[in-house]
Amino acid sequence: MKVFNTISIVLLLILGVSSCKQEAIKGDYYGQEFEVSGKAVKSSATYDGIGVKDSLQTQMVGEITEVCQAKGCWMKVKLDADNEVFVRFKDYGFFVPKDAAGKTVVMNGAAFFEEMSVEDQKHFAEDEGASEDEIALITAPKKTLRFEADGVLIAN
Repeated sequence: MKVFNTISIVLLLILGVSSCKQEAIKGDYYGQEFEVSGKAVKSSATYDGIGVKDSLQTQMVGEITEVCQAKGCWMKVKLDADNEVFVRFKDYGFFVPKDAAGKTVVMNGAAFFEEMSVEDQKHFAEDEGASEDEIALITAPKKTLRFEADGVLIAN
């Protein structure tokens, strides 16, 4: 009976350790390399406790939906069904491939809100290839989910 209990305990420990092991994401780093945390979030819930002038150091996971076609200097990342975050790169220090849309990305950096000016909205719309008519419709500032990444890992 004592041997059975010992074997049971050892099996439970092995099972517990293996269930905590996170599958590593393989891909290419841009910017600063970082260790992917088991707490990386794929949800806009990260923004729930952040005020307009606050930021939160965190890691987020999502699908790249769009990349600046001029340089790769920004990207949009889908976090969940209803939310997308606009991502810039710290100090304009690195760019991502212009063909990265559709790939999974882990971002390391600061999550925050920003009220984007009409001028900035028009600039980004221009980068996206919007028509003159679409750009003319931009007339008011817009509160957006933002992320300043010091490093990103784009999965292969």
